[in-house]
Amino acid sequence: MKIKPFKGIRPPKELVESVSSRPYDVLNSEEARKEAAGNPKSLYHIIKPEINFEPGTDEHDPRVYGAAKEQFALFKANGWLVQDAEEKYYVYAQTILASNPLSGGKDKTQYGLVVGAWVDDYLEGRIKKHELTRRDKEEDRMKHVRTLNANMEPVFFAYPHREDLDQIVAKVCAGEPEYDFVAAPEGFRHTFWVIDDQATIARITEIFAQIPAMYIADGHHRSAAAAGVGAEKQKATGDKNAEFNFFLAVCFPDNQLNIIDYNRVVKDLNGLSEDAFLAKLAENFDVEEKGEEIYKPNKLHNFSLYLGGKWYSLTAKQGRYNDNDPIGVLDVTISSNLILDQILGIKDLRSDKRIDFVGGIRGLGELKRRVDSGESRVALALYPVTMQQIIDIADSGNIMPPKTTWFEPKLRSGLVVHELD
Repeated sequence: MKIKPFKGIRPPKELVESVSSRPYDVLNSEEARKEAAGNPKSLYHIIKPEINFEPGTDEHDPRVYGAAKEQFALFKANGWLVQDAEEKYYVYAQTILASNPLSGGKDKTQYGLVVGAWVDDYLEGRIKKHELTRRDKEEDRMKHVRTLNANMEPVFFAYPHREDLDQIVAKVCAGEPEYDFVAAPEGFRHTFWVIDDQATIARITEIFAQIPAMYIADGHHRSAAAAGVGAEKQKATGDKNAEFNFFLAVCFPDNQLNIIDYNRVVKDLNGLSEDAFLAKLAENFDVEEKGEEIYKPNKLHNFSLYLGGKWYSLTAKQGRYNDNDPIGVLDVTISSNLILDQILGIKDLRSDKRIDFVGGIRGLGELKRRVDSGESRVALALYPVTMQQIIDIADSGNIMPPKTTWFEPKLRSGLVVHELD
């Protein structure tokens, strides 16, 4: 993999909590408007620039992209974002605190290297994806990158872990961090170090050159958009050495990442009674009633179902899936084929309005709430996919079904920005 250090544009230490934000795609315009209320320094003014207009303003209005550019210039003019004088790498650590149910009872930290990733590695398939992207969402982010001439938000990559990189990161993190704070409202700790030692920078670049591939964990649309704009500039100038040939990425070792469940709720039983629905499930699953206490899936091919005030364990029977097929072995495929399609008549997860998706960060109590309220009739919880499954699928050139992975914590935006010139 080809990477490079860059002159990051960052908030002063005392402003980082005011400037930084959640990623643009994890909240809607009104939620961003509320979070940014009374805070002109919030990065939402740049990454969700529709909040600078009257509520209801189309986020794709050309004036909105223009406002993002104006706000970016304002942030720099006011000293809310300041460019480093020299090219650097950075270490960005995210900690799920022991008090969070996702932590397993103790602090859990993942350490990423913030780098400039090479556009050609994406275009030529060495940066591998596992999800489909939508052209309209790509074009929105491409307009944003073109207008600002910058990557305002990083993408989230995984690489095959290496002890030599772990040792370098550990040495850097033994020093004083540049930023260290717990962000509201999600409550994760974010810690950030600057690497300015030239020998360390050169060694990181050298080690990454030995890594054959990286994997997009989160940020498929941002990756496609950043690479697309870089490719446009390459074509227009013929210059493959300029800064625009690289885009902002945080690269984590694959053995540190935290993937949580991504669950489903369905509005009706496709005309079936509860007893008939359970009988059909029993054709392909071992069905065990668990009672009123929340039941969480405990292994691959085990599912949790909530129906009629009761929880059930569903375990897919042998022969109902193909362990040798990287897509067929996924629990999202098994449940889509054997439950959503065959029994409930849901053929297209992307377009069917009878189904909704609930990230595991909300807990299984959210599934219970939606069914008990009558908003949905049945809920299905899945065991999370593994990083190895994602790698296997990306390596095979396959694409995961929609709504399969949920990485947590999300990258905080605004810790560092990458300009293209």
